[in-house]
Amino acid sequence: MIDHVSIGVSDLKASTAFYTAILQEIGFTKLVERATTVGFGKRYAEFWLNHRAGLAPAGDTGVHICLRTRHQTEVDGFHQAAMAAGAKDQGAPGLRPEYSGNYYAAFIQDADGNKVEVVTFVA
Repeated sequence: MIDHVSIGVSDLKASTAFYTAILQEIGFTKLVERATTVGFGKRYAEFWLNHRAGLAPAGDTGVHICLRTRHQTEVDGFHQAAMAAGAKDQGAPGLRPEYSGNYYAAFIQDADGNKVEVVTFVA
């Protein structure tokens, strides 16, 4: 079982603002803030941003993180907030029958090239 995930970011302040705006759509809040790291979660920090000085934003870092939520509206809200905050669209909200008949997800890419998916399973 995974306890938490960390991603590298080139601009901690900008990334904190970006992730604050989009993660609130799935019930995550900023729980920990330190000089070089920020943690988000519901009850404890499970999604971390770590400042990496000199990190050059990449087209595709290979990082793919998927966060599960309970409601389709949260997937929709996450994607909408991410688009408004300047994310790259990597897949609009919708069913993904290639994964399973009830897999509903959206995919975005942040300014550093990290890909984040939000998924729920519809009945």
